[in-house]
Amino acid sequence: MRTERGTTQVKLNKQWAARLVSLSLVAAVAVPPLQAADAAGAATNAAATKTTATTATTEASNMPWMNTALSAEERTKLLLEAMSLEETVDFITGNVNNYYGFYNAGNEKFAIPALTMADGPAGVRIANPDVQDKQSTALPAPIALAATWDTDIAQAYGDLLGEEAFNTTHNVLLGPGFDIARVPWGSRNFESLGEDPLLQSKLGIAYVNGIQSHPVLAVGKHFLMNNQETERFTTNVKVSERAVQEVYTRPFAAAFEEADLGSVMCSFNYVNDQQACDSSELLTGTLRDKLNFGGFTMSDYGANLSTTKSALAGLDLETPGYPYGKWGDKLLQAVKDGEISEAKIDEMATRILVQMFRKNLFDQTVENNQIPAKAHGAEARQFAEESMVLMKNEQSTLPLNAKKLKSIAVIGPDADNASAAGGGSSLVNPTYTVSPLAGIKNRVGSSVKVSYAAGSDPISAGDVVSGPSAVPSSLLTPAEGYASKGNGLTGEYFTNTDLEGKPEIVRKDNQVNMNLGFYNYEGFNAQSSKLKQLPTSLNALMSARWTGSITAPTTGVYNLSLTSRGSGKLYLDDKLLFTNVGETMETTSQKVSLTAGEVHKLRIEYRTDWSDQSGRDKGGFVRFGWTPPTGVVDDQIKAAVQTAKAADVAVVVTRTYDSEGYFDRSDLDLPNNQEQLIREVAKANPNTVVVQMSGRAVQMNSWQEQVPAIVQAWFAGQEQGNAIARVLFGDVNPSGKLPVTFPVDEQTTPISTAAQFPGINGVGDYSDGIFVGYRGYDQKGLDVAYPFGYGLSYTSFGYTNLKTKAQTKGKNQKQTVEVSLNLRNTGQKSGAEVVQVYVGQLPTTVETPKKQLAGFAKVDLKAGKQQRVTVELDAKALSYWDENTDQWVMPSGKVPIYVGSSSEDIRLTGSVTIAGSQAKK
Repeated sequence: MRTERGTTQVKLNKQWAARLVSLSLVAAVAVPPLQAADAAGAATNAAATKTTATTATTEASNMPWMNTALSAEERTKLLLEAMSLEETVDFITGNVNNYYGFYNAGNEKFAIPALTMADGPAGVRIANPDVQDKQSTALPAPIALAATWDTDIAQAYGDLLGEEAFNTTHNVLLGPGFDIARVPWGSRNFESLGEDPLLQSKLGIAYVNGIQSHPVLAVGKHFLMNNQETERFTTNVKVSERAVQEVYTRPFAAAFEEADLGSVMCSFNYVNDQQACDSSELLTGTLRDKLNFGGFTMSDYGANLSTTKSALAGLDLETPGYPYGKWGDKLLQAVKDGEISEAKIDEMATRILVQMFRKNLFDQTVENNQIPAKAHGAEARQFAEESMVLMKNEQSTLPLNAKKLKSIAVIGPDADNASAAGGGSSLVNPTYTVSPLAGIKNRVGSSVKVSYAAGSDPISAGDVVSGPSAVPSSLLTPAEGYASKGNGLTGEYFTNTDLEGKPEIVRKDNQVNMNLGFYNYEGFNAQSSKLKQLPTSLNALMSARWTGSITAPTTGVYNLSLTSRGSGKLYLDDKLLFTNVGETMETTSQKVSLTAGEVHKLRIEYRTDWSDQSGRDKGGFVRFGWTPPTGVVDDQIKAAVQTAKAADVAVVVTRTYDSEGYFDRSDLDLPNNQEQLIREVAKANPNTVVVQMSGRAVQMNSWQEQVPAIVQAWFAGQEQGNAIARVLFGDVNPSGKLPVTFPVDEQTTPISTAAQFPGINGVGDYSDGIFVGYRGYDQKGLDVAYPFGYGLSYTSFGYTNLKTKAQTKGKNQKQTVEVSLNLRNTGQKSGAEVVQVYVGQLPTTVETPKKQLAGFAKVDLKAGKQQRVTVELDAKALSYWDENTDQWVMPSGKVPIYVGSSSEDIRLTGSVTIAGSQAKK
């Protein structure tokens, strides 16, 4: 079996790796030295993590369920017959131990292996400190994978995840994320596969197949409607059944049908007045009855809020909650009290055990084998290279020619490190990292001078929240005793809300931009590696005081602000300027006149004194912000400008802070004064290239016209620097396409009201229905900055000779539609193009999208070569969900066909006539 998987992977790698310009993957890049494996420790840990199930042949007589000749269902039946009710209830109730947040203990008596779970959308998040120093390969974020539009890469990505999970003692991987990117500024969009259900479906199938080609079970999350972090524990989503079926469940359904997805995780939020893990309508009516799901359902961590209700609704496995779970003894008592039948308990356990047998979790126990860091890092780099989107390239600014350059300025707050990644449970501790600065230096060698300037302060967890950018450290001087430690303010932190007693810690802070609680846990915070984390003892009730002085760089009127949850006070020259009392996140500001060079005493006091202290991991948040007079430039930006002036080319690397947690920004701005940094550098050097690292769309209208080239690099994983450099210098021809729409600004989106986001009085109104993403922009006639599916290349492509064909096949007379065309590389370089096929409005009185993605193909072509491309269209794109009959319906008549390079760049148009029929339920 392992030989077959290995052969498949070699074939798979050849299919997609052929597109790369250079196949010398490992030799072409510089990789930092790797820590040697501790073989003895690995062997000891492997022995500790294995169960006694490895000796199936010798145990077969006592444990007939270990007979591998039997089916998964037969083995499950035999095992359950041997288990008592108490043992079965214990099996379906999750445990907490020191190493796994999600964990289900094994049972040696029955040779049941533990379910050792790892967060995994962007790499295997290792929590056990005894396993490989908690290090694994940090892959590009799933949103970057979506930008490849390549199912072969998605399968290779999943295969690497599955291999590393198994070899780091994990047999369950908590991914992929199938949460549709409905809100353009969503803080967790980076964990999803974009805004379109078909793109998510195709990539998700391959991703899951890759993971489950190993003895590792994949978990699709989050079921359902977990599309925002703001109020994610309590939001009650009001959504139509049609939107549920046509948009939000389609990736799940595809993974069930074509990848045998083992498990689904239900979410925290409410859907149509029912909590997701309590909802029989969701977990049974939708998941089982309509989507035919055959795996098991687990709760998100702490998302199960009941005992009898959740069990009867369709939840099969409870992961532990706060402070204790709702199952275990409580569930056992519910059975004894007649609230739940033993047959129901057996049904829940059966679903889990069948998947465990089917995915070989009993027969191939997990191991601790050292990850091949160099080889897997090279794969991570390839994934990143394929994901990068060339957004703008005027006057062929890119690719850069190292032979014609004498100097390059690399600018950006975190361009000298590789901290640009999504935060929260998906954050991975990488085996090594390559920063953008190091990658560019690796690529050009010693013949080109590479200079670095930060240009702004490092990006922190505080930047996940909207509001004025933090006051730059260059304006601030700490209180006496810390002045020798550079710019900033002296911070004193207390474990009470009254600024009383001895501080827990006293230190110098560059900025006041603090975000604690969930964002401050070890391994969750994706802030700059230049910043030090505060003690977790401050994550609950606390207070803080910052003291020092502020000096304006230019005379003028400055708008100083505090954005906080909890009360904040700002004192200038010992006079209270204003108080911000924030039960929820609020910003208070006041304009003050400051004279250049004058030193003003500054004090900021903050308390977590909001009335509701029952929040889950909601820690303190405060930011000291500013809006300076027009034209004011702080010293950090000035230094970056001087660095840019002295160079032939300036590469500005920006980043956002996106994370699971409690907040979504309500804007699309770059945080921490980075927009001004771009504008000022572009004035100084007309050859300015912006490399944008984010997990979501960003607003570019204040600076994009001033720069000739923009590359969207996403959160690109541990090899981000080498990948960026290879794209910038043309070693790789970029072929990524946007999996999300980039709006003009946050006011010009389909999510345009407070009722739609973040919701009013706890209710999120999904009145946009099926018109999510580009469908909504089309419906409302909204302009966009960069459309869904968009991406440039260093070559060009021509589309001709469109043909469409509808036919019926098989016993069930299933109707299929094929679209074919000639694609030619009309440029001078080899490259890849994503041919996108959209269908127009369907011939029915039901409102359908003006365009929706129905199929795509990524095609590699050498310069001047042509290929006939055939794309079979997805049946659900030619159908709609009828809420009256509760099924998919395909209407009859003529359907417009649009073929192009993006949802707006349509190259060919045609039509096809379809015969009405019912699509598969």
